[in-house]
Amino acid sequence: MTAPHLPYLSQFSLEGRVVLVTGSGRGLGLEIARAMAGSGAHVLLNGRDAARLEPVAEAIAAAGGRASVLAFDVADRDAVRDAYARIARDHGRLDVLVQNVGQRNRKPLTDFADEEISELLNVDLAAGLILAREAARLMLPQGFGRLITVTSISGQIARANDAVYAAAKAGLAGMVRALAAEYGGKGLTSNAIAPGFFATETNAGITGNPALSAYFEGRTPIGRWGRPEEIAGAAVFLASPAASYVNGHVLVVDGGATILM
Repeated sequence: MTAPHLPYLSQFSLEGRVVLVTGSGRGLGLEIARAMAGSGAHVLLNGRDAARLEPVAEAIAAAGGRASVLAFDVADRDAVRDAYARIARDHGRLDVLVQNVGQRNRKPLTDFADEEISELLNVDLAAGLILAREAARLMLPQGFGRLITVTSISGQIARANDAVYAAAKAGLAGMVRALAAEYGGKGLTSNAIAPGFFATETNAGITGNPALSAYFEGRTPIGRWGRPEEIAGAAVFLASPAASYVNGHVLVVDGGATILM
């Protein structure tokens, strides 16, 4: 019997890759960044507050990983262009983009001012297109790239008083499919992760309310909230050689919430 060329788990290695994770100062983005670094990547940590990111970079380094702080506001077009120019200058490449920044404003659509709708769509949808565009400009010349977008099950199922957020997340899923078609033959893949109910800082107001928390736990067959670190494996998989033929897919990580009647 012919021996395998490489140990199979090496297919999940990100050794030598440069990975940008937006919104990596806390919550799901933080766990994704830790996992990417733990799999061998040099992770570029993003958020608006560099002081919040420094301890994350130090913790990753203390654990034997590699991380750099790249603070900028994803909704600031000039700051985005400057950040990508710094990536090209300092690293010479970008292999993986994980888009994780999102903003939410739960209230009836009739209560939204025009400016509030524009602001949410700017952060949650338009910024995603621009980040992906700039990443593709670095990835296409090297003939390799992984575009990974964190969407939400809110792009597939809906609740009242969340129309703008749900529309933006559904739009990102459409973007993921379109980019998969556009770049699949050029060495780039485009996929999404759609988290369900995770016990993050953003959801602290819900998880801290016993009645609301019990409702969401009951909506999930596993019967509990997701732990933030449980998102990390999906991100590493989509970034790794193991997912080389996965393209245009939305990987739902929700404990089964979207299949429950």
